[in-house]
Amino acid sequence: MARKQRVKEIKLTDEDLPINGESSSIWKEYKNKCWDVYQNLPYPSSTDDEAWRRTSLRSLQLDRFQLPNGQAGQSERETIMADYFGVSDAGSRGGQATLTPQEVNLTLSPEWVEQGVIFTDLKSAAEEHPELVDQVLGRIITPEDGKFAALTGAFAEQGIFLYVPKGVRIEKPIYGLTWAPGASVAHLSHLVIYLDEGASLKYLHESTSPQDITEQALAGENWEIYVGPGANLEFVEFQTFGTHMWSFAHKKAQVDRDGKINWVMASLGSHLSKHFSTYDLVGEGAEGQISGLYFGHGEQHQTFNTQQNHLAPHTYSDLLYKGVLTGSSRSVWRGMIYVSPGSQYIDGYQANRNMILSDDARADSIPGLEIQNDDVRCTHGSTVGKVDPDQLFYLQARGIPLEEAKRLIVYGFFEDVMKRIPFQEVKDNLSKEIRQKLESLPKNGK
Repeated sequence: MARKQRVKEIKLTDEDLPINGESSSIWKEYKNKCWDVYQNLPYPSSTDDEAWRRTSLRSLQLDRFQLPNGQAGQSERETIMADYFGVSDAGSRGGQATLTPQEVNLTLSPEWVEQGVIFTDLKSAAEEHPELVDQVLGRIITPEDGKFAALTGAFAEQGIFLYVPKGVRIEKPIYGLTWAPGASVAHLSHLVIYLDEGASLKYLHESTSPQDITEQALAGENWEIYVGPGANLEFVEFQTFGTHMWSFAHKKAQVDRDGKINWVMASLGSHLSKHFSTYDLVGEGAEGQISGLYFGHGEQHQTFNTQQNHLAPHTYSDLLYKGVLTGSSRSVWRGMIYVSPGSQYIDGYQANRNMILSDDARADSIPGLEIQNDDVRCTHGSTVGKVDPDQLFYLQARGIPLEEAKRLIVYGFFEDVMKRIPFQEVKDNLSKEIRQKLESLPKNGK
């Protein structure tokens, strides 16, 4: 008989729902629905639930957590912005949002305000633009998608809503930051991006926290993205939580006819991460490219469930996830390409590559295909291996010290993901972060 995970419930009641005041009917209905679903869903089991196999929640102390209730002040927000991954020149930004337990602080260039771009907190958007919010909120990610999706949907008080009108092309990137301070806190946030027909956007979002906390904390994130007909989104995300953080996320994009999304993820922090990343290609000619870069160290556990859903003919998808693991860290990647009945002339590809730098690290790589018709081309592949000794010999023979040779090989390993990031300064900052992690390792990689 399969053993169930014993996860104590976080202590929440109806009174904790953020639906007081002048909340819109859309906001209230969505929150109440998520709360109802949450109460009826069990916590996932690492033995019974296929999507959660190899990920255990037994040491998660949910019963000790509380909602932040406005923690984190202005000085903390300013401090973290100084270390932000984005471009340092504020004039190069089209807009910026900082999301803390206390507030959502947003700025947007006047030129985009004049063209009808809406960039505001999610609750205000539900009150002021219900016709737009109702087209996305809870429709791309539903509370039935999982226990943590329902938890975040119900209790996320802070969120961001970004709408780009038909034909508007935002040339300067917009940056978002989620700042999650404190111990024994459940940080829950919601991001909604809506690109109307022919719109274009570059967006970068970092989720981070202090690095010196020892007690557990939790981050729950729901990201819902709609890319309209002929629209184009370049989306980059970084996760740099401290090693005390348990990170759970549902992130999903819906791409309509002839729309395109280039989605790049970098995961460098947390104690445990469990992220579901999906895009639905719902319109003919839709294209999706998703790339992932992760670096595990210490006792980190990172799990990625990716889904490429071809729900219309003549759609294209390309996935590449690459990870480096050190210490006793572990990664689990489970990918699926799905082609629905009637969706012919499909081109889908997925690959997961892993490099192991220590004897105790481990990577599980599980690609999958579910094809419901013919006349498609869908392929997948995965690899797990150590540093190639021939490459090391080649570099050392040319006078490069051993540890520097290993770093060069790691940089080269990540290069085909890095080149998909559309911001040069972000690439540079990410390279520095990887270098610091490599330099902090003992000589044996543990």
